[in-house]
Amino acid sequence: DQTEIKSTQIGEWVMEALKKLDNVAYVRFASVYKDFRDIDQFRHIIDELRKGGT
Repeated sequence: DQTEIKSTQIGEWVMEALKKLDNVAYVRFASVYKDFRDIDQFRHIIDELRKGGT
């Protein structure tokens, strides 16, 4: 039996791992994965990192 894993789940796992390893890589990946369209989205995710949130 093969278990199917959705690409969205893999993306979330990658984001979790990057967040622990490298904040810059996390923001870069998130900007593509979440399809950031404006500077406020970057600002929001950076603010979350600074606060230690998710």
